[in-house]
Amino acid sequence: MNNKKSKIIRLTISYILILLMIFIVIYPLLWVIGSSFNPGQSLSGSKMFPENPTLKHYQFLFDLDKSNYMLWYWNSMKISIITMILSVISVAFTAYSFSRYRFVGRKNGLLTFLILQMIPNFAALIAIFVLANRTGLIDTHLGLILVYVGGQIPMNTWLMKGYLDTIPKELDESAKMDGAGHFRIFFQIVMPLAKPIIAVVALFSFIAPLGDFILARILLRDEAKLTLAVGLYELVAKQFGNEFTKFAAGAVLVAIPIAILFLMFQKYFVSGLTAGGTKG
Repeated sequence: MNNKKSKIIRLTISYILILLMIFIVIYPLLWVIGSSFNPGQSLSGSKMFPENPTLKHYQFLFDLDKSNYMLWYWNSMKISIITMILSVISVAFTAYSFSRYRFVGRKNGLLTFLILQMIPNFAALIAIFVLANRTGLIDTHLGLILVYVGGQIPMNTWLMKGYLDTIPKELDESAKMDGAGHFRIFFQIVMPLAKPIIAVVALFSFIAPLGDFILARILLRDEAKLTLAVGLYELVAKQFGNEFTKFAAGAVLVAIPIAILFLMFQKYFVSGLTAGGTKG
C-alpha cells in the first residue's frame, strides 16, 4: 500500500514538473505570437489573444519597398545553410580522424578542442575583429561564415567522435580486406551509419548563426548585409523605434525554418545525442 502511494506521489510530482516546464516554454511563445497580431506597435497594450487581430505587421515585413526584412532573411538563410554544410563536412573528417587513427598529438588535440569549446566566441571578439580587418573580411558574409564554422568544430568534433567510437572498427577492417580504401570506408560505410549524429551537427550548425547577434553586429556594417538578429534589433534600437509588434512578427517567422529542419531530422535527433554521449 505504501509503495502504491509513493508511486502515485512520484507520478503526481513528475506531471506537475512537466506541466510547469510546458507552461514556461509555451507562455512566452504565445505572447510573441499574439503580439505579432496586435494592431498597435507597443507591447504595453498587447494581448496574448488580441481582440482585433491583424496581418499588417507581416505585410509590412514582406513589403520590399518599406522593409529590408526579406533581405535580412535571405542573408541569414544563406549564412546558416553554408555554415551547416561546411561544418558537417569539416567536423565529419575531423571526428573520423580522431576516432579511427592514432597519431602524434591526438590526445593533445582532443584536449585543445575540449578547452576551446569552453570559451565562447564573444570572448575573442577583439581578436576576431582584428583578424577579419587584416584579411579584408569585415562587412562580408564570408568572414562571418568562417567564424561560425570555426566555432562549431570543437564541440561538434567531440560529439561526433563519441558516436563514431560506437561504430565497430571491425567493419573498417573487413572493408580493407575486401580492398576498400580510406575514403571509400569513410563515405560508404561509416557516414551512412552516422546519419543520426550528422543530423544533430547539421541542426546545431544551422541554428547557431540564426541566434547569434554579437558577432554579426561586430563584423557587418552595411544594412543590406545584416542578418535577422541584427536587423530586427535595429527595428527597436534606433531613436523613436517602437516597432515591437513588427519585431514579434519577425521573430515568429525566424522560427519556421528551424521548426522545419527539426521535424526533418527528428527521427535521428534523440539517437544521435544519446549515442554520441556514451563513449568518448
